[in-house]
Amino acid sequence: MLTTKKPSCEQIIDSLPDPFVIIDREYRILAANRAYQEHYGVAAGDLLGRYCYEVSHHASAPCSQHGEQCPLEEVFSTGKPCQVTHVHYDKDGNEEYVQLQAVPIVDDNGEVMYMGEYVQVLPPPSSDNNLLVGRSPAFLHMSSLLQRVAPTRSTVLLLGESGVGKERVAEYIHFYSQRRNGPFVIVDGGMLGENLIESELFGYEKGAFTGANSRKTGLFEAANGGTLFIDEICELPLSLQTKLLRALESNTIRRIGGNDYIKIDVRIIAATNRDMQRRVAEGQFRQDLYYRLSAFPIHIPPLRKRREDIIALAEHFLASQPEGKRHIPLSSEVIEKLLGHDFPGNIRELRNAIERAVILACGDSLTPAHIVLEDGNALNSEKDNARKAAGHLIQRRGRLTEQMVLDALRHCDGHRSRAAQRLHVSERTLYRYIKRMRIDD
Repeated sequence: MLTTKKPSCEQIIDSLPDPFVIIDREYRILAANRAYQEHYGVAAGDLLGRYCYEVSHHASAPCSQHGEQCPLEEVFSTGKPCQVTHVHYDKDGNEEYVQLQAVPIVDDNGEVMYMGEYVQVLPPPSSDNNLLVGRSPAFLHMSSLLQRVAPTRSTVLLLGESGVGKERVAEYIHFYSQRRNGPFVIVDGGMLGENLIESELFGYEKGAFTGANSRKTGLFEAANGGTLFIDEICELPLSLQTKLLRALESNTIRRIGGNDYIKIDVRIIAATNRDMQRRVAEGQFRQDLYYRLSAFPIHIPPLRKRREDIIALAEHFLASQPEGKRHIPLSSEVIEKLLGHDFPGNIRELRNAIERAVILACGDSLTPAHIVLEDGNALNSEKDNARKAAGHLIQRRGRLTEQMVLDALRHCDGHRSRAAQRLHVSERTLYRYIKRMRIDD
């Protein structure tokens, strides 16, 4: 009688096309397939027993201590699979977004023994610009929530002041969701009147009203299979809120003047800078719609709460401007001025200030005189924090030196992202310095 030899665990996981790893509750790697070894540039003999966060994050502590949702901690605490989006570093040290599918591996009694983690590298955004820029604690806390909700089908409510970047956050959620290949459609609830916004959202049939000479497809239909981002949701009239709630509950819409209901598959992301609970209490927003939209609320921090990101954002905006890259890195005097402002207009105000500064510089070096900011600076305590944050930058009085770059890289064990944070510059700026140093050498 012939017997068939069963494949080993290593043979099974090696058959998986993408990186796969098995980790214990102490964050130690117990097994990894060839795809994982090749992707992170570590041989099997040097991989086993190492901490997962050391290999994938180039970090000295679990990712939960850096603002990300740790799938291992969730699997061991809940005993259930989970899916999150993380920032990893490949074998060349390049930052990449990955989607992690984590599953529990249990014993005969159903107790979780290990976690199996499948790593899927996500495609980068279509443009050279990052969807979101930042590494401050407030930013990382928000990012953790985004990573948690992006792969799901949940409705998301974005809350925050004007100019904090709600549309960019909505794009991030869409791009790192399973709908990334579908349309991303935007509608501003405060830009159109009651009749126009209804026809924009739901469309209309020919002859529905005077001037309706042909059928119009609404934005719900246009977003089918993708994401519909409704900005300024609080500005929608009550009559339209009722219709919106019905669409969310039934996944169907009906065009104005139409009789047939149309099935739709749309994820809704809504946003507002208003106090929605107050609007509900005042009778200006339906309570049932509020509860339907607020299944997963995310507060986007104002720029004054994430000052560590101001310089990285400023250099990000400079890099997108014609001739803007020549002004990178910013001088310590410009940095001090930027960090001393509270930016009531948030990221939008910073972006406008940088664009204006490039124009005013007229090809010369960018100086504090070119940074024109609105009245209303930070409180004294916030100014003190800003001065402390800029302290070591002011000491160098100008641009980075080769020795400063080498010292930062040495202190951070060659980790570019952490070295950039230490120098208070963007990772792109640090990379340019490294590239220039290699050319000079």
